[in-house]
Amino acid sequence: MTAIHGDRVRLRPIGPADRARLHEVLATPEVARWWGDPDREVEGLYEVEEGYTVYVIELDGEVVGLIQSCEELDPQYRHAGIDISVHPAFHGRGVGTDAIRTLAAHLFAAGHHRLTIDPAASNETAIRVYTKVGFRPVGVLRDYERGPDGTWHDGLLMDLLAGELS
Repeated sequence: MTAIHGDRVRLRPIGPADRARLHEVLATPEVARWWGDPDREVEGLYEVEEGYTVYVIELDGEVVGLIQSCEELDPQYRHAGIDISVHPAFHGRGVGTDAIRTLAAHLFAAGHHRLTIDPAASNETAIRVYTKVGFRPVGVLRDYERGPDGTWHDGLLMDLLAGELS
């Protein structure tokens, strides 16, 4: 696995030295609201599973977030899902948009025909970014995930076909 370069960001494979910075990103209230317990989440990033890849997002050499993909490798259903988190100090700067475009282009080049992403249905900021890249709403996933407050929340399933990346 090698680094992938976007217009502004560099996505490189996660390494042991990234653990503290990723914890810092996931522990910010703006991110923890959607991701949950940063200790549990960071440990999960280092669990090796086939088809699961985690990159750190670097901007000017600084780790500003993470982006990951989970690939369905069965040729009959080949597609991939994406998840992303960016430190709030870098929100509104196009970092997430560039990271998603970069990973999406990489996954399409690797043979995937469709990508999915599943933000919380109330995460308007994330949904706006994903729409900007070309993702379209597919449907609401009712009571999809348990939030940090212990209650169930809806998710929004979105997808992107290879020719729709903008």
